Amino acid sequence: MIISDRKILIYSLFALLVFVSSCKEVKETKLFYTKMVVPTVDTENSRWFFFTSASRPFGMVNLSPDTETKGAWGSGYRYQVDTIKGFSHIHAWQLAGPSVMPVTRDADCSDYYSPFSHDKEEITPGYHRVYLERFGITAELTSTKRVGFHRYQFKADENPVVLFNLNGELGPSLMKNGSVVLKDGMHRMIGEVTNEATFRRPKDCKVFFIVDFSAPVDNIEKDTITGNYRVSFQRINEPLLMKVAISYTSNENAAKNMEEELPGWDFDKVVKDSQEEWNNMLSRIKVEGGTSDQQKRFYTDLWHALQGRRIISDVNGDYPDNTGELFRIGHLPVDENGKPLFNHYNSDSFWGAQWTINTLWGLVYPEIADEFVQSLMQYYKDGGLVPRGPSGGNYTYVMTGASSTPFIVSAIQKGIVKDNIKPIYEALKKNHLPGGIMSKSGYEHNTNIGGGLNNYIKENYIPYPLAEVEYGAHQDGVSQTLENAYQDWTLAQLAHKLRYVDDERYFTQRSFNYQNVFDSISGWMRPRNKCGQWKADFDPYQIDNGFIEANGAQATWFVPHNIEDLATLMGGKKKAADKLHHSFIEAEQLGFTAGTSHDRETHPEFSRIPINYGNQPSIQTAFIFNYLDKPWLTQYWSRKVVETVYEGIIPARGYNGDEDQGLMGSLAVLMKMGLFSMKGGCSLEPQLEIGSPIFDKITIELNSKYYTGNKLIIKTEDNSDQNVFVQSAEWNGKELKNWSLPQNDLVKGGTLILNMGSEPNKQWTSELK
Repeated sequence: MIISDRKILIYSLFALLVFVSSCKEVKETKLFYTKMVVPTVDTENSRWFFFTSASRPFGMVNLSPDTETKGAWGSGYRYQVDTIKGFSHIHAWQLAGPSVMPVTRDADCSDYYSPFSHDKEEITPGYHRVYLERFGITAELTSTKRVGFHRYQFKADENPVVLFNLNGELGPSLMKNGSVVLKDGMHRMIGEVTNEATFRRPKDCKVFFIVDFSAPVDNIEKDTITGNYRVSFQRINEPLLMKVAISYTSNENAAKNMEEELPGWDFDKVVKDSQEEWNNMLSRIKVEGGTSDQQKRFYTDLWHALQGRRIISDVNGDYPDNTGELFRIGHLPVDENGKPLFNHYNSDSFWGAQWTINTLWGLVYPEIADEFVQSLMQYYKDGGLVPRGPSGGNYTYVMTGASSTPFIVSAIQKGIVKDNIKPIYEALKKNHLPGGIMSKSGYEHNTNIGGGLNNYIKENYIPYPLAEVEYGAHQDGVSQTLENAYQDWTLAQLAHKLRYVDDERYFTQRSFNYQNVFDSISGWMRPRNKCGQWKADFDPYQIDNGFIEANGAQATWFVPHNIEDLATLMGGKKKAADKLHHSFIEAEQLGFTAGTSHDRETHPEFSRIPINYGNQPSIQTAFIFNYLDKPWLTQYWSRKVVETVYEGIIPARGYNGDEDQGLMGSLAVLMKMGLFSMKGGCSLEPQLEIGSPIFDKITIELNSKYYTGNKLIIKTEDNSDQNVFVQSAEWNGKELKNWSLPQNDLVKGGTLILNMGSEPNKQWTSELK
């Protein structure tokens, strides 16, 4: 066959167009997962550490605009506030950091706020751009792990000015002793600022920083009223670039952080690198099907699961250790090349992590779980206790119990952490004994009474009230008893693994202490005083009063390690299932949450709800039906909760409660994938339980450094808003006659196929193997 030159030319041009088109498509879809994130979700209800824009996953720097600057709650980036009050580099648990603001000559340290419009704003993971209307300045933000990077476009006739706000209230902290000085010529400043101690973080915490400018500094003025600084420049013809590297140990280490992470000045490249890092993390889970909004919300949830908890160690492994009497600079272990073996972290509490990041990180991001275990153990080596929420290199004793125990045990049971298991066990055991962290109530820094551990050991429950004196916060005996019992059970599982027979027997016995706060007459968990008397005029729908951020109706179901025995206390599985089903019907009338934000859950019109998916104490309840021989109710109610609570991509709502540094984001991701772990992954053989996925196909990339499998795929057949019930299931081509699968099987890779329908299949067995 002879093809003419004209046809060859036409074919060649067509091929070229296809190639160009495909290249454009690759370029446009390379950052697909990052572009799916909607950072403004729930920002009308934001708190200091909730919002993230110009940051990396778990980065020391979390650079973003602040529209409210006072208080841990209701501060940071609040969507409805139309005024920028600065760009802060640290939005962490109980910590803030250098705040800066580009302005013009007519502004000073007492008058510098600027209106802005969301119409001229762009936000994506790793990047934030706003237009400061008062000054006519376009401000762009990005970062590396430890360095904030700014680009400011001033008007052509303006001399650039940058304010450094280093003193005064900023988020959760009172900032003091802030200062800057020029260093090594006119392009570099060094500075420091101190976070004053708070009720939660009992010691001051210094932040050191180095600032490099793309233009020489013309003048630095210290404001006599505020103690803050005004840095001025001569008029320039290009944008002003500014790099701010931070460290919790020294200015020298801040300089090393900058030298290692951001030696150059290519702002666009840093934006691209940041977005690619986020995209690589988010793309570990690929979802197909559902609506566009459902996919966007899924990746927004996943994005939240990978932020909030923040690095505090420098690139060389130095970190702040505030666990002792005096501050010291600690040094992480390093490899043969001098690189730290892991990062050290600040973190809010692991309270509720057993149903959230334990499972998500343990399946999709095992390297993160591994690092956090090593970091928690570093605190133990330094201060003698495994923390449940450290800040500034110190203990905060946030919340109650020993919430880090299930997190660490889960990582061991899944084979993520394999070394030094016996020393880890001894560290955890110390937390469960008198003088350990279980002895302390929330923020109880100087005593070991408020946790009620002595009562828990002797009387087998914690009384309410415990004492006339408030030794800390959350002295709510029923919740403390329930949490301790579950955490004791998780420690007993590790004792069994290590063949510590006596310890296993002892902690297993303690794990039944929940029985002593169950009132068979009322049918609820109920407070008891020191004399053993039940609380008079008990109202199971009254929040607090013996329960931590919950009421009796919600907290009653907190026996994740022994649902079967809880059902026996209630009169059998049928009665327990009917009781829980009725609670869901009632809770649905209020949208399954106590209002749309955490600050509303104590209000009478919101608090009287039997199940609250806006806070941690009852977020496992939909999956309890699996254990009560009614898995179809797990499928039904878990789908209802997802559609009602964790839906939408608007600023007005999102988590309808307390999104504690990725906990609720993780829960939303898991429920939308139809996966859960009632026992927090702490069983001798951790299981993942099946719910009702909202997508047609979910592909999870498994980390080859930890797991032998390549991909875990979940497919749903005939899935829809009506077809929420599993009719049958197959795992790697074999019929699945159970609603759970061992984690160890799943991480070997394979395909789970769920055939969905509109009616419950009550023949699909609900019995455990």
